[in-house]
Amino acid sequence: MPRLRDLVQPLTGGPGDYDALMDRIGDARIVLIGEASHGTYEFYHERARITRRLIVEKGFTAVAAEADWPDAFRANRYVRGRGKDRSADEALAGFERFPSWMWRNEVVVDFVKWLRAHNESLEDGQPQAGFYGLDLYSMFTSMQSVLRYLDEIDPEAARRARDRYDCFDHFAEDAQAYGYATSYGMRKDCEDAVVAQLVDMSRRLGDYARVDGTAAAEESFSAEQNARLVKNAEEYYRSMFRGRVSSWNLRDRHMAETLEELVAHLEARGGGAKVVVWAHNSHLGDARATEMGESGELNLGQLARERYGSEALNIGFSTYTGTVTAADDWDQPSQTKRVRPGLPGSYEIFFHDEVGYPRFLLFPGAEAITAGLPERRLQRAIGVIYRPETERMSHYFHAELPRQFDAMIHIDETRALRPLERASRPTAEPETFPSGA
Repeated sequence: MPRLRDLVQPLTGGPGDYDALMDRIGDARIVLIGEASHGTYEFYHERARITRRLIVEKGFTAVAAEADWPDAFRANRYVRGRGKDRSADEALAGFERFPSWMWRNEVVVDFVKWLRAHNESLEDGQPQAGFYGLDLYSMFTSMQSVLRYLDEIDPEAARRARDRYDCFDHFAEDAQAYGYATSYGMRKDCEDAVVAQLVDMSRRLGDYARVDGTAAAEESFSAEQNARLVKNAEEYYRSMFRGRVSSWNLRDRHMAETLEELVAHLEARGGGAKVVVWAHNSHLGDARATEMGESGELNLGQLARERYGSEALNIGFSTYTGTVTAADDWDQPSQTKRVRPGLPGSYEIFFHDEVGYPRFLLFPGAEAITAGLPERRLQRAIGVIYRPETERMSHYFHAELPRQFDAMIHIDETRALRPLERASRPTAEPETFPSGA
């Protein structure tokens, strides 16, 4: 019987590190690449390495990230040689909302530079690769994007949109205040208005897209997506006061809907659509294989498998110890925090003790189970907040790794991601919470 150590592929940093992964991906059209924290350099760096190979070797034409749509679309314009930004740093300047370090960091800047250079190297007619956002926190920014677009292309439609979005005027761009007031009957909700605006945009999408060729098709698609985001975010912020499961499920359904709309958009432009998804493990590992799924939560990884079947493949990351960029609480400054060693009974300590390689790739299927991979263990998830003193309660959950991911990359010791703006400060005693995954 083989040992698990004999089944893993050590990662050395060389060009052949992910050859076996490329073989396993095969003809998959949707590759979802996770992260066990939002602030670990190695997760971002290795994810970018894999994505470059998918774009160059397998013809992937989009990265869809756990990021706000308007901010990511600004970067999308840049990598396609459009827009006013003169550098990758400028193109990522829209990412101002906490936690800005998720996207305003050195790894993402380098990747955006690479993506622009890749697109510029293509011959005429070859499809460029774009960069898009999947998340729904940008409700008010997306409203502004809709209005700016319509002001330029259809002033009468812009007037109607302003009338509808005026419903939110009392809330000073505070989405949680809107959710609270409408959930408890203090104000009438704006559901009818945002649905009407999305329907209006969708009906006119074809006319808008025909104005100026490919670029116009991208801009009109983005405008419609912003209107869709406003509609879904309006429901999301009302759901926040009905409990975690309801709001979590709405958010991940929005991500899945956005992914599906992006695939359809790319296919309409000619050829098959292949998309790489970047998000936290908790969004991309199949929820049905976790205790969150047992409590009623679903996620993007589950929905992608249900929608695309064998054409979707998901990859997770894990680490045993190191440092991480995270905050003490929401909207607090980022810090460099030390990650405690994996807890007893976790996959993290199992990989550290039983495999022994500092970095490796594992396909956690039946052969790995036979070789000793535990089917169910604790698994760690660090979001944008990290408080180690409550780590077992706030950062660990039970998962069945063989059902959760198609591939797992373990890096035993990792280091903190470096934000472009160093508002971070080191702290002697790290602190935790996985909120904001």
